[in-house]
Amino acid sequence: MKDDFDSIAYLKYRTTDEGGRMTPAQSNYRPQVRFDFEKSTSSGRQVFINKEWVFPGEEVEAEITPMSPHLFKNKLYEGVKFEFLEGAKIIGVGEILKIKNATLKNNI
Repeated sequence: MKDDFDSIAYLKYRTTDEGGRMTPAQSNYRPQVRFDFEKSTSSGRQVFINKEWVFPGEEVEAEITPMSPHLFKNKLYEGVKFEFLEGAKIIGVGEILKIKNATLKNNI
């Protein structure tokens, strides 16, 4: 497993009533990630900061590592929002707080 990460993000998991997961997610969870600027999705590993489990409706900061980083080269910036999904089901939303991998950063 890669020890390095590409960014830190704020994540908000939807409640079950909002269409989110019915069960908690464990750190190292890998849902699909979708940004508005990219039609493709990529699996993105979420390593929760100071938590092992996140329950539906909870918020957490996490280290994020996309499994297909080439899709996001020069496209990410602090404050960009995204959705994370299981199949076609949106289970939460996130916002990039800090980008560590300079190849992903949009310097506009």
